Amino acid sequence: MNLQSNKTITPLPCAEVIKAVERRTPSRIPLVRAKWWGEGLWEQYGERLNAFDRYPEDVVQLWIEPLDYDQMGLSWEIDHEGAHDARIVLDDWGKLDEFIAKLPDPATDPQIASLAEQAEQAHAQDRYVLFSFWRLFFERPWSIRGMTNLLMDYYTAPAEIHRLHDALCTLYCGYIEQAIRVLKPHGFWTSDDLGHQKQPFMRPRTFREYLKPYYVRIGETLRRHNLHWWLHSCGNNTPLLPDLIEAGVDVFHPVQKHTMDEVAVAREFGDRLTFLAGIDVQHVLQEQSPDAVRAEVRFLIDTFDRPDGGMCLAAGNGIVAGTPFENIEAFLDEAARYGTAHRQQFA
Repeated sequence: MNLQSNKTITPLPCAEVIKAVERRTPSRIPLVRAKWWGEGLWEQYGERLNAFDRYPEDVVQLWIEPLDYDQMGLSWEIDHEGAHDARIVLDDWGKLDEFIAKLPDPATDPQIASLAEQAEQAHAQDRYVLFSFWRLFFERPWSIRGMTNLLMDYYTAPAEIHRLHDALCTLYCGYIEQAIRVLKPHGFWTSDDLGHQKQPFMRPRTFREYLKPYYVRIGETLRRHNLHWWLHSCGNNTPLLPDLIEAGVDVFHPVQKHTMDEVAVAREFGDRLTFLAGIDVQHVLQEQSPDAVRAEVRFLIDTFDRPDGGMCLAAGNGIVAGTPFENIEAFLDEAARYGTAHRQQFA
């Protein structure tokens, strides 16, 4: 593969991405959500970003939104004002019965059928397909109850939390089953930002009581159909990784810099978990030189890529306005160059 900066890199075939995820000696490290253009970046650079088309993503993501509160026909008005984590859809647990009764039916939702042509094209091109939606059993409930209320609910409304999680889990599994029938994906991508800068938002025992049973159900559904589970979770997730692995998570993103110890995490969990290692978008890409960006890419690859694989490479989160263009180029170019060279020593 020619990696000169004016040449286009060929996307990996599906089998090579599977090899990376399953630690079966891939030919190079896949790029997955490496070109995650975040807030304001397109407004800053516009079509100049199209120059990065020569660094293709190695998966095709097909997206739905499983729950649009405004389309549920709820009998009360929803307030959309305020910060994202402070908005409340369900302000009274007495409304829970109606909320559950009016959840959508995945079997009749047209979103998945609308993706069938994209899926067919991706399969025809031998691409790895990820069925994707954001928010699972922490992020979505906090958008329903508000962050402050939710963290209290674990102590004051445990029965209601379990009812909500059970209903959401049934909804999610329904969408996954429908996607499997129509789209035939190879993996499932979702998110739950379980950590903040220092530690998880909750004790591991709280996670095990209120979230893990439903994570396990998702994992069982995916395993029945041999789908990989890709989970994005910002912040420090280190104490929860054993539970996430046990529940069935296959690929973890991003191992956020300055919140998790990359070397320690790779050493302890690298034989059981594949890492979609995300380059730091807060400081490295924003503030450092292109040479420092390249050094960080090499550090991530040296840390997470094992002889048998077990690594993909991404942006840690959306790359936002203010990020130097040359830093984005250095990240993508070094990811392709060193991501190939590093694998060649294991060929």
